[in-house]
Amino acid sequence: MTTTGRDTPEPLRIGNASGFYGDRFDALREMLTDGPLDVLTGDYLAELTMLILGRDRAKDASRGYATTFLRQLEDTLGLAVERGVRIVTNAGGLNPAGLADAVRALAERLGIPVRVAHVEGDDLLGARGWGPGVVSANAYLGGGGIAECLRGGADVVVTGRVTDAALVTGPAAWHFGWAPDDWDALAGAVVAGHVLECGTQATGGNYAFFTELGDVRRPGFPLAEIHRDGSAVITKHPGTGGAVTVGTVTAQLLYETAGARYPGPDVTARLDSVRLAQDGPDRVRIHGVRGEAPPPTLKTGLTRLGGHRNEVVFVLTGLGIDAKAALVRDQMEAALAKRRPAEVRWTLARTDHRDAAVQEEASALLRLVVRDRDPDTVGRAVSGAAVELALASIPGFHLTAPPGKATPYGVFEAAYVPQDAVPHIAVLPDGARVAIPPAPEFAEPRPAGEPPLPPPLDGGPTRRAPLGAVAGARSGDKGGSANIGVWVRTDDAWRWLVHTLTPDRLRELLPETAGLPVTRHQLPRLRALNFTVDGLLGAGVAERARFDPQAKAVGEWLRARHLDIPEVLL
Repeated sequence: MTTTGRDTPEPLRIGNASGFYGDRFDALREMLTDGPLDVLTGDYLAELTMLILGRDRAKDASRGYATTFLRQLEDTLGLAVERGVRIVTNAGGLNPAGLADAVRALAERLGIPVRVAHVEGDDLLGARGWGPGVVSANAYLGGGGIAECLRGGADVVVTGRVTDAALVTGPAAWHFGWAPDDWDALAGAVVAGHVLECGTQATGGNYAFFTELGDVRRPGFPLAEIHRDGSAVITKHPGTGGAVTVGTVTAQLLYETAGARYPGPDVTARLDSVRLAQDGPDRVRIHGVRGEAPPPTLKTGLTRLGGHRNEVVFVLTGLGIDAKAALVRDQMEAALAKRRPAEVRWTLARTDHRDAAVQEEASALLRLVVRDRDPDTVGRAVSGAAVELALASIPGFHLTAPPGKATPYGVFEAAYVPQDAVPHIAVLPDGARVAIPPAPEFAEPRPAGEPPLPPPLDGGPTRRAPLGAVAGARSGDKGGSANIGVWVRTDDAWRWLVHTLTPDRLRELLPETAGLPVTRHQLPRLRALNFTVDGLLGAGVAERARFDPQAKAVGEWLRARHLDIPEVLL
């Protein structure tokens, strides 16, 4: 392995101003005005976003990018240029060249001299036969194209589908002159990038122990001070809300990851090597990260229209909830038999309380979801049948909202293509096109193997209590799979957790996971377990297969479940 580049002792300060398409609009200005930065990133893409942008592009070929980014630049582009802050964003979505042109037009209208570059090649929609209904097919590129654009003098770099962490690895590789096989340094940047990618989730947003952090009403966005060896300090601008602690960083590290090996197009980062240390108020140091050669293939996200769906939620109030639910189901099933949808799903949420003093607390929710390729089968045929029951069904009949028309839903799936089969092109500010070669070495990621278990916690009295009394959790989605990260904050709690929370115990605590494949990964340095539950989310978030389609709150559901916990931990 070689190391090249400039003698740059100063760390690179990279901030993030967007964790998703729809994040806090003012964050771009806040990050530019609240403290110094070298690079400011914005992550706008997710599986569902690609479907939305794909439908936009189908209506207008000049679209397909995140228009919010342009509106944010209206009053911040001049500020970024004045302060020498380079902007790197994946807001280009399905049309990075189009967004780059729009940024140039905006800069010209505002009279701001700015050099714009973009990265392309990820769009594989026309490259091969993906089957019917595919709206988008995009490979997850690494940071090489971003680094080349910055080397070419770009002030703004627009990409399409790159990995979220590439928004950080690209600028870091450019700044420090890392070689493509500086695996450890690149892996450190990947870890820092993963912490930054979801914005304020690293500074107290969506945090299990949020009541311990002080004022989290408006958390500041995070930034990383990245050093030449790939180590980093996660922090935020002084005076902004929220907090940066070992806990908030741990939670984000577990989010939407899985085992010890975290593969990407630039490097495979070893999450089991990550060390965290509090480095002062609102400063957490990440160090010790090891990297390995990346896999020979690139993940490619496919989105396609899966069909049409409709949903009706019946409110059942008071006594005889089960009997009322049975009557509504019988009546609707008879109506649906005329044009039987391909999928009919009923769920009854017993949100009702006995002898409730508030009407809403006396009510349960009976949800009907129907799906079919034909919009007419799940459109008026379903909505009309539900409305016609208004005076002919259960006492107290009403709905949470008037039923509507059938709406299209999407399906996400992942494919894998060879790295050298995907063009990765940096289009520099002067229009020059530079091909970015694949990684110099590949390695198929193998299971890391489970580390030896620590000794179990000594026996003693236990108390029935929620898991959340001792453990934090954060959960999310990867296609149709749910990820649940669980961590504790002491060595004794880790000894108890790792022996207690097995896949079988998880299925007991979360009955919806019964019968599904559950994989557990240990990360002892973080005192954490990471679970993957395959199939819990159907065909991904766009299908809306369950009440919580992105598994955002599955971790909090798990924390609310009770089990016997040693009193010494409580």
